[in-house]
Amino acid sequence: MKKMRNLFIIYIVATGLLYPGCQSGSNAKPVKEDGKDSAMVKLITLDPGHFHAALVQKIMYPGIDSIVHVYAPDQPEVQSHLALIDGYNTRKDDPTRWQEEIYKGTDFFDKMLSDKMGNVVVVAGNNKRKAEYIHRSVSAEMNLLGDKPMAIDTAGFKELVQSFKDAAIKKVLLYDIMTERSEISNILQRDLMRDESVFGVLQKGTLQSPAVEMESVHHFYKFVSGSALKRPAWFFDASQQGNSIVDVGTHLADLIQWECFPDMQIDYTKEIKLQTAKKWPTPVTLSQFKDITRLDTFPSYLHAFIKNDTILNTDANGSVNYSIKGINVKITARWNFKAPEGGGDTHYSKFTGTKSILIIRQAKEDKYLPTVYVQPAAGNAAGFESVLTGSIKKLAAQYPGMTIEKTGNSWKVITPENLRIGHEAHFAQVMQRFLKYLKDGKLPDWEVPGMLAKYYVTTYGAAMAERVK
Repeated sequence: MKKMRNLFIIYIVATGLLYPGCQSGSNAKPVKEDGKDSAMVKLITLDPGHFHAALVQKIMYPGIDSIVHVYAPDQPEVQSHLALIDGYNTRKDDPTRWQEEIYKGTDFFDKMLSDKMGNVVVVAGNNKRKAEYIHRSVSAEMNLLGDKPMAIDTAGFKELVQSFKDAAIKKVLLYDIMTERSEISNILQRDLMRDESVFGVLQKGTLQSPAVEMESVHHFYKFVSGSALKRPAWFFDASQQGNSIVDVGTHLADLIQWECFPDMQIDYTKEIKLQTAKKWPTPVTLSQFKDITRLDTFPSYLHAFIKNDTILNTDANGSVNYSIKGINVKITARWNFKAPEGGGDTHYSKFTGTKSILIIRQAKEDKYLPTVYVQPAAGNAAGFESVLTGSIKKLAAQYPGMTIEKTGNSWKVITPENLRIGHEAHFAQVMQRFLKYLKDGKLPDWEVPGMLAKYYVTTYGAAMAERVK
């Protein structure tokens, strides 16, 4: 874990994680440090039904109080959350020292608002009430760090719009956990896009052949912090979890904006046009459902999705085609039951430029690690290797050890292993960014328009998919 902390420092310095545009922004009261453990941030964890709530506490942070107040309904998910925290506290290497103060009851949310035992609310769990949690917490002048999605339908989006308006008035920060911006392959793809000698300019594409395509495949059965993950049954209910478009699709819409239009404000009312959307199920057997939830039967709220008594057709896959600032893009989010041996969740990303195509894929030959490939555009092969080599040498000044390797008609970017710190560690990197924003008292000026833009895509895209039968 000490190595992980050192990597955070190296990573932030090397990648320029806080781009110059981050210094402009607005509105929040700076959170100041007075030298005590409890000085900068006091965390409140609200209704932690998803393991992401625990991952933000996988390490300790300077300036965050070690006492964390948890408010939740009296449900098994709370114990799963506490078990993860206890595992971090009792591990052999670099244990944490969190002290969880628990309140459980049907009035947990109102109790949290009245007690006001902290200044940052962390929300990661059942998404049915998340828009309400966000709005009322912000209205109570509490900063909020929310797991995606912050809205799962158009009504939730409209409430989120109001929440951002209220956050500006109350001078608090509202921010979501976008871990994929910290994944080194996404960073490299972004950096190479900004090198016009390699990429050229982003093509506009068409509806039938988008210039940007992203697909993410997740798995119901997975391991977190070394143990098989137990998911709550409501995770399979789109009315509580949200479907794949509003869930995983949030990361994809965010990455498209972050990579294609860095530090740029996006007006979703004028610059995004939804084109097509669809969804389809992933069948989950009762036996598989038992493995994931530890429950013997399907709960009644899932009965509408059950076929032949033993197959749950969960609302787990979806895609949206849309244009953003005139660029045609497509996002696809899918869920399978379990990853192939040696694999895990996967990410595919393709950006088509006038001089090259940048692709991220996770294949068996790359040990299922996200890997960047650079393919020269048609008619641009002559001299391309020399140009790419020069660009990679510049990047290697930031990321020592980075090289390229020819493979077919493309070049594979060889990424040093020390930059692959893993998905779970990315939550700490998001927290590091958020802590800086709290200290500064402002978000980058492009972040709020960007959050509204991506949640417009996902919520209204999901609504469009519902209408397609």
